[in-house]
Amino acid sequence: ITYPEITEMQARAIFEAAAQMAEEGKEVYPEVMIPLVGSLKELEHQQEIVETVARQVQGEKGVSFPYLVGTMIEIPRACLVADQIASRAQFFSFGTNDLTQTTFGFSRDDVGSFLPVYLEKKLLAADPFQTLDQEGVGQLIRMGVDKGRSARPDLKVGICGEHGGDPASVEFCHRVGMNYVSCSPYRVPIARLAAAHAAAKHKD
Repeated sequence: ITYPEITEMQARAIFEAAAQMAEEGKEVYPEVMIPLVGSLKELEHQQEIVETVARQVQGEKGVSFPYLVGTMIEIPRACLVADQIASRAQFFSFGTNDLTQTTFGFSRDDVGSFLPVYLEKKLLAADPFQTLDQEGVGQLIRMGVDKGRSARPDLKVGICGEHGGDPASVEFCHRVGMNYVSCSPYRVPIARLAAAHAAAKHKD
């Protein structure tokens, strides 16, 4: 917001790469994700910059290509006003690492200094940065998905974070109707297996 030239630079890099691929006859579908959005106004501000740069690049290169602009949902307020945000966002990606951090009020930078004590004293059933807290963070996610799709029924929804490689978290994502999960490369096999298991378990 305070340095719009950063958004312009990043959007131009994405769209110039997309234009180059289009010139080579390749089909490209870039998706631009605006992070840390907490209000519709914030998204609109950034989306206008992205769309302006897209028009500029397509005009300069003489090519056209489809693209989407969405947002990462990673603060609680975004879940509460997800219907407003979805009026402009074409997809949601729940940043569960930061959403967990902002919901619990924990800092990932120093959580290691006290989380083992919480687990030892059974104040938490599991490390919420490894296994999604379905009672708290999960309720916010479910609300965000439901409110988002109430405004945009075809809204594509997924998560980004280490939870995407945790089987219990992947099953939760399936239950709330997410389209995809993403995770670290080494966790992809686990995520694929968990997604298949969840789909089979809840196929009815």
